[in-house]
Amino acid sequence: MLDDFTQLQSRYDQQGYFVVRNYFSDAEISALKNVILKFHQAWKQDNAQFYQQEAFNSSLITGSKYLAFDDRVALFNFISSKKMMAIIESVIATKPAFMNTQLFFDPYNRQQKNFWHRDCQYDHDVEAQKTVIHDTQVLHLRVPLFDELGMELVPGTHKRWDSAEEFDVRDERNGKLSSDSLSTGKAINLAAGDLLVFSADMIHRGLYGLDRLALDVLVFDSSADFIDYVDDDCLPDISILDKLNDPKLFKNTLDLKSMGKV
Repeated sequence: MLDDFTQLQSRYDQQGYFVVRNYFSDAEISALKNVILKFHQAWKQDNAQFYQQEAFNSSLITGSKYLAFDDRVALFNFISSKKMMAIIESVIATKPAFMNTQLFFDPYNRQQKNFWHRDCQYDHDVEAQKTVIHDTQVLHLRVPLFDELGMELVPGTHKRWDSAEEFDVRDERNGKLSSDSLSTGKAINLAAGDLLVFSADMIHRGLYGLDRLALDVLVFDSSADFIDYVDDDCLPDISILDKLNDPKLFKNTLDLKSMGKV
């Protein structure tokens, strides 16, 4: 683990990511795994065709569709635990807000290839992407439940545009494929208990293999315009909020939702 949380903001600003090794205990990962596996099995059964054809992730893990009340409480308490909040607030010091959760797994088809991307490319054209990467960004906090190959990131691309090589690969131009290697990529292996924090808008890709199962928590700065991305069902209601040790991460989101309805 890093000795000083004050270093984390600097590392994130410079590189767009950081890793904290052995951050969670075996007991913490075991308890989280118990909840996540319930969701994953129910989701796979309910989305069997999509899972077998192309899926590599699911979302809205905190929603009411697949998890019982007590399991949702446990998951919300993990997300807003002292350990998670210490990391979140080291990067977003003022009113961080909960956005969503995602679960990343290996594709059913072992021949399916991973791909380089920026999350913002799915919402913006190329010219807009060049602008939004300089705006307030979404923070991913990845918690691997098993040892895995991890991710490959291009350090610094949370603040700069693609090189010619990077754009050709990411956008599949000039005969390149998004699954091709990048000379600027940095592979980061992850083990159960580690925590990887990275910008959603940096160039990155997941590395398939070793039966990965990783929970991503997405957080944003309350001053940013991301509230429309938040699904109401993935937020805690009053009965759950009363059970949480520290609900402020979710209350910040609920406050933004409330302001939007005025």
